[in-house]
Amino acid sequence: MLSAYAPLFRVPGALPFIAGTTLSRTGGAMFGVAVIVMLSERRGSFGLAGAVSAVGLAVLAVAGPVIGRLVDKHGQRRVALPFVLVSAACGFAVVVLSWRDAPAWTLFLFYGLSAVLPEPGPMSRARWAHIFRHEPQRLHTAMSFEQVADEASFVVGPVLAVLVSTLWFPEAGLLLAEILFTAGMLTFLAARATEPPVVPHADRPTGLAVRRPGLLLVATALVMTGVIFGANEVIAVAYAKEAGQTGFSSVILGAFALGSTLAGIVFGSRAFRSTMTRRLVIAATGMFVLEVPALLVDGLWPLAVVMFVAGSATAPLLITSLSLAQRLVPKALVTEGMAVAITGILIGISAGSAVGGWAIEAWGAQLAYAVPVVSGGLALSLIAIRYRHLEGAELAGGRALEPDSTPVPA
Repeated sequence: MLSAYAPLFRVPGALPFIAGTTLSRTGGAMFGVAVIVMLSERRGSFGLAGAVSAVGLAVLAVAGPVIGRLVDKHGQRRVALPFVLVSAACGFAVVVLSWRDAPAWTLFLFYGLSAVLPEPGPMSRARWAHIFRHEPQRLHTAMSFEQVADEASFVVGPVLAVLVSTLWFPEAGLLLAEILFTAGMLTFLAARATEPPVVPHADRPTGLAVRRPGLLLVATALVMTGVIFGANEVIAVAYAKEAGQTGFSSVILGAFALGSTLAGIVFGSRAFRSTMTRRLVIAATGMFVLEVPALLVDGLWPLAVVMFVAGSATAPLLITSLSLAQRLVPKALVTEGMAVAITGILIGISAGSAVGGWAIEAWGAQLAYAVPVVSGGLALSLIAIRYRHLEGAELAGGRALEPDSTPVPA
């Protein structure tokens, strides 16, 4: 099974950018839970913690497609490097402000500014899309590897953030996250050999990627998916804290990400003949149904088991969604297009963190799991209702590929 991924590591120049994204993804996976633990411990408010986290994600959601468009136009290193350096400075400022008990508005301001940064996921996927532009099955494997790497980072990242924040000091998780993210992005951007070339201005299509048929629908469904992630994150911390074991939240979050990682490994090693749209409906069904038991389970370890099972649907859904987003846009807009899709996830995570924090304070941690359950139902409904429209856009995108890159039947 793992042998399906071996050709990716044999691509000349791939190892440095894979190593860079591994570090940056781990740091990025730490941000949300690190801020929640930091402020819930330092300020004693899950509402404030969720709101600050939500602001950062909302800013990133707006900045992501804009920076992605600039990257497509001018190149990854040229555009991303200044943003990475400014973001790091603002992130380190948040650590100092929290430690000095500065006014809450300063946390919102500087954490928001630190979120104006390039997303490693779309840029890494854009490299694979260029490398395997004539090999659809290899591209499917590469996109699956990307999602497995994302999920693996969410196994390690939250655990590491909670661990250092509880063992050392509340700001330690965010401090380490900034260090890992910045070091990873600098390593990634230094790997110039695999950076995709810029499409000449004269050859670029007009208009925004988000206006391509089907892409807004995918992004909207991913908003609902993001709500599940954001709500699960803040609810896990609250659930564990109510049980008197705050550190156990890392086990719950890690179980969810581990289930997704293992499912992603299996999913990426397989070839499919169904359309991506059909696979998306199946994955969305699983994501909704498998989250429901979280409303009924009692105890930390049983919840961790439920989250492990629920996580098994997320990697197939995200792999399929992002592969579909790449199919729906021309190559000159691939970074922007995937940034739009990931922005949908980020908007959802932001909303999920905020709504989840409110639901915890209004209903308690157990009943707050209604937020991700309802969101999963909405995602499934949206995809099912617009199924034919989305499948038509997918097939049209496939026919628009170059003749020598015509995909095998999905």
